[in-house]
Amino acid sequence: MVVWTAGVFAALVLGTAGVGAWIYQDLDGNIGAADIDDKLGGDRPENLSPGSKNILVVGSDSRDGDNAKYGKDLTTMQSDTLMVMHVPANRKWATVVSFPRDSWVRISACDKGDDSTSAAHHAKINEAFAIGGSTGEVAGAAACTIKTVEANTGLRIDHFMSVDFQGFKGMVNALGGIEVCPEQAIHDEKAHLDLEAGCQTVKNEEALGYVRARYSVGDGSDLGRIGRQQEFMEALAEKAQSKLTSPASLYDFLQSATKSLTTDEDLAGIKPLYGLASEVKGIPSKRLTFLTVPNYPREADVAADKANVVWQYPQADDLFTSLAKDKEVDKKALQAEAEDDLIYASGVRVQVLNGTGVSGRAAVVAAKLRQAGFTVVGTGNAPETTRATTATYPQGMDAQAKVLASRLPDTRAARGTDAAAGVVTLVVGTGLDPDGIL
Repeated sequence: MVVWTAGVFAALVLGTAGVGAWIYQDLDGNIGAADIDDKLGGDRPENLSPGSKNILVVGSDSRDGDNAKYGKDLTTMQSDTLMVMHVPANRKWATVVSFPRDSWVRISACDKGDDSTSAAHHAKINEAFAIGGSTGEVAGAAACTIKTVEANTGLRIDHFMSVDFQGFKGMVNALGGIEVCPEQAIHDEKAHLDLEAGCQTVKNEEALGYVRARYSVGDGSDLGRIGRQQEFMEALAEKAQSKLTSPASLYDFLQSATKSLTTDEDLAGIKPLYGLASEVKGIPSKRLTFLTVPNYPREADVAADKANVVWQYPQADDLFTSLAKDKEVDKKALQAEAEDDLIYASGVRVQVLNGTGVSGRAAVVAAKLRQAGFTVVGTGNAPETTRATTATYPQGMDAQAKVLASRLPDTRAARGTDAAAGVVTLVVGTGLDPDGIL
């Protein structure tokens, strides 16, 4: 969706100039607008790089109307795809970060749209869209997703876009289909897909099934699906830019694209979308980076959980910090570091000391750490009360301390001269919320 939004849309809006103002107005009226400002609250990350933009893009898996046949017994709204596109202040590069929908994160407390508020809790990241959209309103779904992404990444989200299933299918059909080349046959009942191996052009339900297929392709993970989606959208963008020369095909494509799109109020409309796309369409392809948040199966830390992934720290934290500070990410370096320096939470031995002055706080934090998979070797009291929470480490354990600090809110790692060998000492300060431990 991001490639289409940032690249193809810019080129195609230019094409509408020659077919009359009525088409412009027609397309402009198709785009849905959602007022989310009063749903986000005031506790949001600071924008550390004025001029840059973070755009949240959601592939909406709504089960209403024409989409009902794609699932049953599910909450009304689901997010099938979730990513953030970072556009830097200098507009010379861009990074698109995909979040596996099986990511185990803390879901923020959200307005459910029925005069009730959900409690903050841990779950798959795509649950945020379902909770906020429990009444069928995109605004609520987007707001809860934004709050959750901001809380877990530290990135300030400036805009959002939601694209639904049916609009995606219409765009593909307007192009006459997209060629895919699966190495093995794909038979996926859940995605309504039956494809033989080899190159072939897909459209209609096959195109939709191809980007949704998961369990019968590769290792059955959401990560493999993310890769296929990224490749498919790049192919869609390339074909749209070269093949849409017919006014009729162009109109059909833009009708499907705009009817499927809901954005925040500031971005709703042909003019603001074109303005955004114009800013990034000149970015060379080699400076447009697609990547997935570094992660690993949560089963490595919590043996009973075979369904989710956790983000890999400190690599994920380094990624988010780079984007927050508007620094271009080296994908190869990030991937190499994630492969070479993988430290599971279960591989970090922790001693928890209570620096809050509140009796029993060390035990509470220790229990939360064990639930997250860390190896707690003991608890005790710190010599003095402190507000800050610190992970102190001996020589050679800086990586383990960073992993621990990254999984706790507002916690820093620091070298300690008297730290016990082989153990990271966590001094719990009064500012730590134990429920925020990932």
